[in-house]
Amino acid sequence: MTTRAERGRWDEEGAETIGPGVHRIPLPLPGDGLRAVNVYLLEEDDGVVMIDGGWALPRSRHVLETAMASLGHDLAEITQIFVTHIHRDHYTQAVALRRLLGSRVHLGAGERRGLELLLGEVRSNVPVTSLRVLRRGGAGDLADRLLKIQSYTGFDETDWEAPDNWIGAGVADLGRRALRVIPTPGHTRGHVVYLDEAAGLLFAGDHVLPHITPSIGFELADPGLPLADYLDSLRLVTGYPDARLLPAHGPVTGSVHARVAELLLHHDNRFAHTLRTLGTRTLDAYAVARQLTWTRRDIPFAGLDDFNQMLAINETAAHLDVLVARGRVTAVLDGGVTRYTRVDDAAP
Repeated sequence: MTTRAERGRWDEEGAETIGPGVHRIPLPLPGDGLRAVNVYLLEEDDGVVMIDGGWALPRSRHVLETAMASLGHDLAEITQIFVTHIHRDHYTQAVALRRLLGSRVHLGAGERRGLELLLGEVRSNVPVTSLRVLRRGGAGDLADRLLKIQSYTGFDETDWEAPDNWIGAGVADLGRRALRVIPTPGHTRGHVVYLDEAAGLLFAGDHVLPHITPSIGFELADPGLPLADYLDSLRLVTGYPDARLLPAHGPVTGSVHARVAELLLHHDNRFAHTLRTLGTRTLDAYAVARQLTWTRRDIPFAGLDDFNQMLAINETAAHLDVLVARGRVTAVLDGGVTRYTRVDDAAP
């Protein structure tokens, strides 16, 4: 009998048992290309521990409640929620469940500044940091279009609250099992993964995904050099024993180390393609991104919608900025736009 994952239906509603006392539940996302977000339930002596919360939607809560009932559990048994990062599809339902149940919510300490900005001066669903990267990358018109669209989406401040506990590197003792908390900045500054070393399971959030590479530095706080952080974080997890990959999006797969090797190779190839695209010219990130292809299907830039064009330009800028840090490319800010030139000896 084939599993849902083997049929390519990892997002099918319901609970999938991964191992003793560990269950995966995909929760729906609203019109999102990611299809669903996985949350994981860990059975403990004093209740159920949840990894990631999902998006605070009535449909999502209903799917969660129904799946838990199929396992013989009730929402009220959720005692703690360990969140991998602050993005809405991971964090907001954790806040809602805490309000309903009194569960304790844990979030990486590196997310504090982003949450402070969201609840302070920003108070908007607009990805302002990404729009700044677009403008710096020469795509001001695209930034204007996205700002106009995003400004109409309502911001509900009740979706966002501080966690009960800001967590850093260490070990969380749950009772039956222990989770090693490993900070993995890159996707966001405060992203963490949770490693169950005894069971050989890595709850990877968006850090290591089985079929795609995550967006980099998609947050409000200044990400610095998010791609450099991300690559370092990928190498970091290979310093721990290999484990099964339990991702936030996609099916459970067999080896974290194998997938990390693929992701590192992907970015090495992307650096090479970026250098070849620059050639002997001086270009901004928008111009480079338009000449690259995107996703595993090699879609031309023009075939992406506005939101995914934003992600593509942001990723291109991230690669170019790392190449600058490595001395392979130079950068000059000209009229608010960064223009890149390959160093003569930077062979692709």
